[in-house]
Amino acid sequence: MSRNFYILAATLLLFALISGVMSLLPSSLQPGLPANGTLWRTMALLLLLGGLGSALIGMLTHLFEQVDRHSEDSRREARRRRRSERN
Repeated sequence: MSRNFYILAATLLLFALISGVMSLLPSSLQPGLPANGTLWRTMALLLLLGGLGSALIGMLTHLFEQVDRHSEDSRREARRRRRSERN
């Protein structure tokens, strides 16, 4: 599941980079698009924050999956030891 968040983060960061570049281009190169540079910068900032948030959620999800897997393995090992002591 964390892989989906990493892919989402990469996509949002790519769009943030494109929006940041669009804010630097002159309005004559953007026919039919919003020429306001602050609009592009605002969009780039929002996409950047969304990408960073998605990456953070992906890392935390991966961390909790590792902890859950480790605790499950520990429980299995403890159960296996208890069963072997009974026999």
